[in-house]
Amino acid sequence: MARKSIYSGSPFEKIAGYSRAVVDGEWVFISGTAGYVAGETDPDDAMAQTEKAIAIIASVMEQAGGTLADIVSVRVFAARREDILPISKVLGQIFDDPRPTNTTVTCGFVNDEIKVEIEAVARIVR
Repeated sequence: MARKSIYSGSPFEKIAGYSRAVVDGEWVFISGTAGYVAGETDPDDAMAQTEKAIAIIASVMEQAGGTLADIVSVRVFAARREDILPISKVLGQIFDDPRPTNTTVTCGFVNDEIKVEIEAVARIVR
């Protein structure tokens, strides 16, 4: 299978020269996906932003021919340490056994309204 890109329509994909995801054979590599969308998600609600990021990632997985259950690894970037537990609770409700690996770090973002960004790797085997 040839390598292909999946785009979400974010203007930053063209500006920064990246794909929302790259499908390479059985593997899907999903770029960091922020859950903040101006006018759509609350800039102070890390849980809502996590749900939005996961919805975007689920759409990407569908376009790649898979589901969230195919995700094998996530990297979570949180703006505030106090948001890690609420973010983790959302992920705990979404992922089931076998759960993906998870590395979570706190960091700053270019936009102070972003509270969480999630990067994922999936393997689709049918």
